[in-house]
Amino acid sequence: MNEKVMRNQRKKQTIIFSVIIIVLTYLSANITGFNILHGIATLPEAIVWIFSNLYITQESLEKLPTILEKLIETILMSIAATTTATVVSIFLGLMGSKTTGTNGVMGVFARFIASVSRNIPVVAWALILLLSFGQNSVTGYLALFVGSVGFLTRAFIESIDEASLSAVEALRATGATYFQIVYKAVIPQCLPQMISWILFMIETNIRNATLVGILTGTGIGFSFDLYYKTLNYNAVALVTFSIVIAVIMIELISNHIRKVIL
Repeated sequence: MNEKVMRNQRKKQTIIFSVIIIVLTYLSANITGFNILHGIATLPEAIVWIFSNLYITQESLEKLPTILEKLIETILMSIAATTTATVVSIFLGLMGSKTTGTNGVMGVFARFIASVSRNIPVVAWALILLLSFGQNSVTGYLALFVGSVGFLTRAFIESIDEASLSAVEALRATGATYFQIVYKAVIPQCLPQMISWILFMIETNIRNATLVGILTGTGIGFSFDLYYKTLNYNAVALVTFSIVIAVIMIELISNHIRKVIL
């Protein structure tokens, strides 16, 4: 009897949730003036336009050295932002974790920094920093750095909290110092997960750097924006293809490293 009642409640909840989603979708489309049927009807025409305009030509291949230079700049900026954010995030993660935190105020502060940095999109950070630093590589780097700090701090806190307390308690019983406990017990247990999160952040930052570059006028994003505004769609296709290949290669390398360390 109880199972039947629970099943009926789940059905009612599912129906209510579905109705809410449908109503919100309708209201959103109505407010924004978006016509779903019109969008579906124009999809074949959009696909035809893509294949008719976004293709690589011999002339666009001449721009490949410049595009690769910008792509490498974007990758290096993403790696630099991630690695420097990792150092800051480790300290914030140690302060915010229940296992290694030594001060309640510092723990709240670390979690607050992580929450603010993570919940504001990287593109929004780029717009905020753009007002202070202008269109340059420093703005792009800082936007990626701030976003990475928020994400990595949260990930590191969770990784540290999931670590076994037996080794920590054993070292405390022997009179080990705080840094000895962190270095000997906490970091060795969390290191594989931390490396995995760092690799994931590098992949994410390479994708985000393209959008950030459009705003800050740096990296491969600037090349994409420049060719798009001059209606050079063949060069846009080459830039897009280069980004896709770079992201796939970085992901394959990251997956291989994860298999080795995990």
